[in-house]
Amino acid sequence: MYIDLKVFASNNGVTLLRLEARSIEEARKKALAQGFQVISARRSWGRLATRTPVFSVPLFTQELVSLLDAGLSLIETIDILTRKSKHADGRTVLQSISRHLQEGLSFSRALEELPKIFPVLYIATVRTSERTGDLTEALKRFLLYHRQLNTVREKVVAAAIYPALLLAVGFIVVLFLLGYVVPRFSLVYQDLGENLPWMSQALMIWGQCISQYGWQMSGGLVGVSACLCYVATRPLLMARFLQLLWSIPAVGEKLRLYQLARFTRTLAMLLKGGIPFVMALDMVGDLLKQPALQSGLLQAASLIREGRTVSEAFSAHSLATEVGARLITVGERSGEIAQAMERIATLYDDEISSWVDWFTKLFEPILMIIIGVVIGAIVVLMYLPIFELANSLQ
Repeated sequence: MYIDLKVFASNNGVTLLRLEARSIEEARKKALAQGFQVISARRSWGRLATRTPVFSVPLFTQELVSLLDAGLSLIETIDILTRKSKHADGRTVLQSISRHLQEGLSFSRALEELPKIFPVLYIATVRTSERTGDLTEALKRFLLYHRQLNTVREKVVAAAIYPALLLAVGFIVVLFLLGYVVPRFSLVYQDLGENLPWMSQALMIWGQCISQYGWQMSGGLVGVSACLCYVATRPLLMARFLQLLWSIPAVGEKLRLYQLARFTRTLAMLLKGGIPFVMALDMVGDLLKQPALQSGLLQAASLIREGRTVSEAFSAHSLATEVGARLITVGERSGEIAQAMERIATLYDDEISSWVDWFTKLFEPILMIIIGVVIGAIVVLMYLPIFELANSLQ
């Protein structure tokens, strides 16, 4: 279990500390061994005991680079960031790093003690920089990599905002018509009986059901929605859904290209950091989610270990497009394989961005037409009996 302690240290003042221990007494002893004076201690209950602390690695890296560029040492920088941190989670993470550094551990080793916070790629970048002595440059490369990696994702999210708003507004309007307006029209048309068109009759029957069993149907709708949300978050179902997306030719190809872009960009950053190619391949394997790509990566790595060229191995197992394979060949001849990987990732990102722009321009008007047709059909079906009654009076 986890124990929350309020502690005092001469360099940081009163702070909060969370330790994993079997009892409060054991947590007190751990805090005293780390040089803290314990003010109070209590058990940490609920989700806080198991959740991952909220900590922004990119923001931490940006602040770290700024202070290191100003000439401060690493320990001084971590201490300053610890004192300025206003969030308990962030302060706990920084205190842990500072404590490990003061114990004589290297920066990469201190980060390894927090595997839920710092990804393996980040730790490997720091470890490589410790051998070459260019920590600041390595962290700058990681920041650039992080910005480039999120460019396409942010573009997709931005493109999805407007369609999502259209869907939300359309759903609310349809829900209002079916849940409020149609039941009142059904009371007006109740005496007409079978004189209504059959589609209007079906709509009026719906309105009568809402009038009589509105609360029960609302509760059922909420229950079904909750069940759907729960089922949608299950890993097995999400895997099946992704497998279905991969099976769609146009969408599957773009998903493959997106994963290859992340894969090659990450590979380029590791190679720039001085990590051997085969070792870098082992580190970035988790970025490929499709089983076919994962299998292809294993086989390509085996071929490269046997002495085959990267371009041949990647082409044979669909880890690069035809243009990408040609760029890798050029990079192998010039000895700039990392730069070639960077250019390939940029090429893939540009292609995905162009496809997202095209799809958005096509999808938005289609979505507006569908929503307009649905709302218009409901309104016409409600007023159709009035139109027919007017014609009969003429």
